[in-house]
Amino acid sequence: MVESRVDEVEDRLVTAVAVGEYLPASRLPPERELAGLLGVGRVTVRAALARLVDRGLLETRRGRGGGTFVRTQWPDSSSDAVGRTLLARWDGIRETTDAIALLHGALATAAAERITPEQATLVRARLDDFRAATSGHEKQQADAVLHRTVIDAAGNDVLADALAGLESQVSIAAPAHLWGTTEGMAEMEVRALREHEALVEAVCAHRVAEAGELARRHVGIDLELLERAMLRAGQVPTG
Repeated sequence: MVESRVDEVEDRLVTAVAVGEYLPASRLPPERELAGLLGVGRVTVRAALARLVDRGLLETRRGRGGGTFVRTQWPDSSSDAVGRTLLARWDGIRETTDAIALLHGALATAAAERITPEQATLVRARLDDFRAATSGHEKQQADAVLHRTVIDAAGNDVLADALAGLESQVSIAAPAHLWGTTEGMAEMEVRALREHEALVEAVCAHRVAEAGELARRHVGIDLELLERAMLRAGQVPTG
């Protein structure tokens, strides 16, 4: 039983790296935090991390600023684990990502209705931060802050908490969004910037219906990246 739990956590972590939840050179959360996110004990997390260090996916650094870091994004040997994990979870992932998109739309709609001039200035500043961020981890973090700022402008903690709960079911690294593979990252970031600009403009201009629709479509990037990971692993998404 313990061994099967280690297998499950190993597969989830491999998949998280493969779809860009944790990017190359980024540090994973501490064991205690990962255990809470994955709903398992620290011993299970420690065993899974040790396996991934042995496989060359992760590396452990000692001393100040140390921890467990992503060494490479997706070794060929990890394809089976990615495909197995996503295939087993696919029906739930598809339903959950649909719900996430609907909630993002509802929150963007509310933000467009309620945003104050001060909040609009802050949202535009977070968009500028996204533009200026370097590719990869820094842009991923700037993306999360931008979305969080739009959500805050909606002024509804119940919806925001519901969204956070759903995102944690799909992504270990939530609220950071999936970021894809290194090879496709530049193209995806250009698309994300274009969609961010349209969304921010609609929210700040109080274009309510447009803001909701843009947010729903934009969050669909996550499902697209998961589908690409399935295909790379030799599995065909259903539904």
